[in-house]
Amino acid sequence: MSQSAKSSKAPRRELPIEQTRNIGIAAHIDAGKTTTTERILFYTGLIYKMGDVDDGNTVTDWMEQERERGITITSAATVCYWTPKADGTTKLFPDTLHRINIIDTPGHVDFTAEVERSMRVLDGAVAVFCGVAGVQPQSETVWRQATKYRVPRIAFVNKMDRTGANFENVLHDMRRKLGAYAYAVALPLGREDDLRGVVDVINQRAILYDPEDESGVKFQIAEIPAAERERAAQALAELIDAVSNKDDDVAALVVEDQPVPPAVLKAAIRRLTCKLELVPVLAGSAFRKRGIQLLVDAVVDYLPSPLDVPAAVGIEPGTEHQVVVPSDDNEKFCSLAFKLWTDPYVGKLVFFRVYSGQLGKGDSIYNPRTRKRERVSRVMMIQADKRLDVDAVHAGDIAALVGLRNITTGDTLCDEKFDVMLEPPTFPEPVISMAVEPKTKADRDKLGEGLQRLSEEDPTFRCFTNEETGQLIIAGMGELHLEIIRDRLLREFKVAANTGAPQIAYRETVTVAAEGEGKFIRQSGGRGQYGHVCITLAPNERGKGIEIENAIVGGVIPKEYIPAVMDGLKEAIQGGVLAGYPLVDLKIAIVDGTSHEVDSSELAFKMAGIFALKEACKKAGVILLEPIMKVEVTTPDEYQGDLLGDMNRRRGKISGIEAHGASIIITGEVPLAEMFGYATAIRSLSKGRAAYSMEPHRFEPVPSSITEKILDTAPPMAAARS
Repeated sequence: MSQSAKSSKAPRRELPIEQTRNIGIAAHIDAGKTTTTERILFYTGLIYKMGDVDDGNTVTDWMEQERERGITITSAATVCYWTPKADGTTKLFPDTLHRINIIDTPGHVDFTAEVERSMRVLDGAVAVFCGVAGVQPQSETVWRQATKYRVPRIAFVNKMDRTGANFENVLHDMRRKLGAYAYAVALPLGREDDLRGVVDVINQRAILYDPEDESGVKFQIAEIPAAERERAAQALAELIDAVSNKDDDVAALVVEDQPVPPAVLKAAIRRLTCKLELVPVLAGSAFRKRGIQLLVDAVVDYLPSPLDVPAAVGIEPGTEHQVVVPSDDNEKFCSLAFKLWTDPYVGKLVFFRVYSGQLGKGDSIYNPRTRKRERVSRVMMIQADKRLDVDAVHAGDIAALVGLRNITTGDTLCDEKFDVMLEPPTFPEPVISMAVEPKTKADRDKLGEGLQRLSEEDPTFRCFTNEETGQLIIAGMGELHLEIIRDRLLREFKVAANTGAPQIAYRETVTVAAEGEGKFIRQSGGRGQYGHVCITLAPNERGKGIEIENAIVGGVIPKEYIPAVMDGLKEAIQGGVLAGYPLVDLKIAIVDGTSHEVDSSELAFKMAGIFALKEACKKAGVILLEPIMKVEVTTPDEYQGDLLGDMNRRRGKISGIEAHGASIIITGEVPLAEMFGYATAIRSLSKGRAAYSMEPHRFEPVPSSITEKILDTAPPMAAARS
């Protein structure tokens, strides 16, 4: 049932909300996400010529750096439309127009923030896997991100035309490595150079493409070739069995030994997919234009509309009271700003997902974080690098606002009478940093402005001044990340900058519990300064972060000074005590102190907090932590020994060696400090035939011998601060 509504502020929505799909395309780098997206846009009629990543002319990879490098850097939002055709096969929504909002996300680990913030606002996702490589490290990362935000997904096994492609192996990989309850709803018909089409498992029909038609538009629905019928029938039996284990309607038919009609099976698959209990898997080749139409049908059939997922839940500011935000145009307006972007033509864009209500030009929106209102002058729908002005947006829409100030990623934008804060996306901390300086004095101001705008756009990019050296430091998720930042400074902001060698963003932590006392007392003729704080300090579980507790009883420190003490503790945490790196994973309790009726001040208690933490750290056994990367190397067998030896020399720990077709896959954990220059080393050791990928995994203590070298040779390079 449609929840559309007429409003004095906004016209009736274009399509009912149940005919909307908000999806992301996510995968490991080079699995074919952008090519798959490009084909979807072509077959849905949004574009009239298909681009290719290799040619640098795809719609969603519109940045110069993306087209030059053949990778996706920033998530691109695109709106398209699809009507599943009544072609004699069973479909859940035949001849019904649907609007699909697609976000094509990066696959490179350095740009994982783009995936994170996209997953936060999506209702469903298409996970793309390479038919040869199967489940790769970044595949696992995006899968975890989708699970974290409870995003239903379908899977597309791409590149089935490639030598060595094996659909069954990828399916097995998904079940084993991802724990996915994954079953085929489409099979490849033929493989490698003989990929003729796909088999629709549920309808038991073959989709055969015209080999003379390079566009992939012409195909026929026919009987399954005799050689493939047994395989198709077995896939259907496995699918019915899997669904019957979780769905009562299908189970009842199976128990009674009744046939399961395709419509009943499809409806059950949709229910299970929306509940994250099943992953339908399809196959094809985006490059060869095989199986894309069936994939878009599957998006409409199986992935949820905004009405099919649980309503968003927010918190009333200043309380723990939960507020439900229903997907309904008639409710008060509520949305989440999930991305900021500086457009060279229109200025600052704020991408947002509408969860309830509607918003039109001229309306006012309220930001609960800043407690301020702003008037909306322009609302846009985004189609990659094209901007389409619209009069209004409604519940379930993804759009962009122009001209808003004081907005950060994760802000809730809502009606002033609906004071609620939605959960923002969370982002990993930077792991690498470098010093940067303008080449000329004239570039200094432009550099500061450019870095400020880039840090607003990218929550994993930080810039700050090292207080000890006076250097401007930039920090991010990897060498490529910082290289792209530097390139954007030159191209978009016309700033030429010199950079230092990359530095590891180490962390500091404590190993034992300790107590600390801080006093700040100044007497100088007039009013003095007095602050006195006692704290306890203990290690927290790795990855749990900082926990600060106010354990003051009896008011020995007046409550109005407690925030100042906490500010002092937080400042000391950021500055570290061993080598200037931020402290992590601490439990701190403010337990005692004294005050003075006249001389106590916020500044005095802030300084006392700083002194108390530094004293406690002297007794708490502070150690350095270094980022450990999860590394996966794919190599022909003959280079296995050399690559294993090289990984061991880099202080790596081998966690697995697995044969995958004609290749060997080596997985391990290696300190980031040892991975500089690895791309060149691996090419040399394998004559260019091996490939690798890596992603941040965790922080581990630095060996004592290495710690001494770091402290002796490296200047105190604090890691990124907000």
